[in-house]
This record gives sequence, C-alpha cells and structure tokens, in this order.
Amino acid sequence: MSKELQVAALEQGTAIDHIPTEAVFKVVSILQLQKLNNRVTIGNNLSSRKMKKKGVIKISDRFFEEEEVNKIALVAPNIKLNIIKNYEVIEKKKVTLPDEIVEIVKCNNPKCITNNEPMNTRFHVIDKERVILQCHYCELKMEKEDIILK
Repeated sequence: MSKELQVAALEQGTAIDHIPTEAVFKVVSILQLQKLNNRVTIGNNLSSRKMKKKGVIKISDRFFEEEEVNKIALVAPNIKLNIIKNYEVIEKKKVTLPDEIVEIVKCNNPKCITNNEPMNTRFHVIDKERVILQCHYCELKMEKEDIILK
C-alpha cells in the first residue's frame, strides 16, 4: 500500500506546474514570492510521469500579469500556469519568453555601463528556444547557462 501526500487545493489563485527542480527557487525569486502575504505552497522533487521529478508552486488569491510570468521562462521554459477560481482550473497558459528582459538579469560584461552606473539592465531575447539574450548597451550575448539573475 502506497501513501501519497497531497498539496492542498487552491480556492483561487495561480498554480505554476512542471517547473524543473533546479529552477523552483529561482522562480520564487523572480516572482518575489517571499514578499507576499498570500499563502504560498512550494513542492519540489515531486514525482512526474513526463519529467521524472518536478516542482510546483501554488499562490492563493494572486494572479500574475503575462509579462511577470513570462520572465520565469528564463530559468524554467515549458512550465504550465493554471489559473484557479472556485477550486476549478479556468485557464491554462504556456509560459514563453518576452522579447525584452528588463532588470532581472545581470550583464556578464564587467565593463558594461549597467555594472558601473546605477541603471536598469536591458536584454533583447534573440533566441527564445535556446534562451539567448543580448545586452542592449554593450551587445554581449549570453546563453541560458551563463545567465545570472540580479
């Protein structure tokens, strides 16, 4: 006989599903969930048929703007976003990278103006599939594995 622990159902809010396990806490950071007063449930290393292991984040009474959520595609491409009202999933969204990333990623060029002056970083997404960004100011290109979150 197997035992299974269930994460409490949301009455309303957002469930972020199919997060790669190594990206769960990066997603928390990008969305700044630690600053919310809402109930936040984080599950990591959960069994998944598709991914073997995955992460899930549930946030009660909070709905994110598309631009906010698309930023997490930097660290967790192919996640699913479930919008829940009255315990029912009313909408499912696939998350994609926006065309531009502002103030989330640090430029890896030590001579870039963003590392030497108090100003926002700004990157153009030049390849959404492979996650390749280019700094707006110094034009340095960075691949997914080189991206450092601010």
